[in-house]
Amino acid sequence: MARRQGTGEVTISDVARLAGVSKAQAARAMGGYGSVSSEVKQRAMQAAQELGYRPNALARSINTGKSQSLGVVVGDVENPYFGLVTRGISDVARRHGYDVVLANTGESLADEEKAVKMLLDKRVDGLLICPTSRTSHGHILDAERSGRPVVLFDRDISASGLDMVQMRIAEATREAVQGLIDAGHRRIAYISTLKLATNGFAPGQDLDLSTVSQRVDGICRALEDSQIEVDPVLFQFGASDRQSVDGILGEMLELEEPPTALVASDSLVALDLLLSLKGRGLRIPHDVSVVMLDDQPWAELVEPPVTAVRQPAYDLGEQAATALFERIDGAEGGREIWLTPHIVTRGSVGQPLGHVRQPG
Repeated sequence: MARRQGTGEVTISDVARLAGVSKAQAARAMGGYGSVSSEVKQRAMQAAQELGYRPNALARSINTGKSQSLGVVVGDVENPYFGLVTRGISDVARRHGYDVVLANTGESLADEEKAVKMLLDKRVDGLLICPTSRTSHGHILDAERSGRPVVLFDRDISASGLDMVQMRIAEATREAVQGLIDAGHRRIAYISTLKLATNGFAPGQDLDLSTVSQRVDGICRALEDSQIEVDPVLFQFGASDRQSVDGILGEMLELEEPPTALVASDSLVALDLLLSLKGRGLRIPHDVSVVMLDDQPWAELVEPPVTAVRQPAYDLGEQAATALFERIDGAEGGREIWLTPHIVTRGSVGQPLGHVRQPG
């Protein structure tokens, strides 16, 4: 066969011409649909290789109903935790010959709704979603009803019938806080990025984000089991950046009984918190103990190293993607898959030496 001359884009007509078959035969051979003989397929494939032909993915998806792609919706791609989850998803997708289309919502429900619509418009074969709300989930159920299977990861929703892959973070948080209690702490603060819909926090409040609710439940259980009062002022939200974390820390240090231990909801909050503590001249764990609910490699590099809850984020991504491929192959939905984090004890927890005060 002679290589096609010119610099224009190679079309299926060029492949058909070089292979000596009809355009329809070449399209079926390259698209993997319809009936075509092995001889025609071999000639078309050889011609396509010689010409450097790239199949039109949209046309193929229209003809086959398959795009060989998965849609992934996450709340915050800046968070290293979700980076590992996405890597696990991508590795499984690649082994199946699929691509991943990633959408970041910035924890916005409106942007999540737009992302799901966009991915359905792109005809992805299934959706993996980390939902921003437990209760506002009509768009997720609509996606499942449209014929595209949906698997939720890391967080759940209040509706049933979907596969959900989650961490046992409530129990891990309870265990981490129990470790602080065993070290002698009674004033334990929790700092989260979640923005509350109301002013202030009250025990038992619906936080509308399953993972935060589970963390708070774990903290409250540990305190109540040790007959320690649950003080709402020690549950702080809206820690979205260094400035807000520093403001929250400053307010808590001015309390009549400031916290002697701080629990950061994730590694981003923890990093901002450590920087704020350093800027204020507070020593860990001499002045205040610190635990973070998501382990990262840098936690071993700081001094002292930070005690953390290590979550198998990559495994969660693998499990979620595997569950989605099972759904694509016809499995029934509604399964719950749970992964177990564990505590990594390091040097950031010590005995409380008295009320923490701003140096100077």
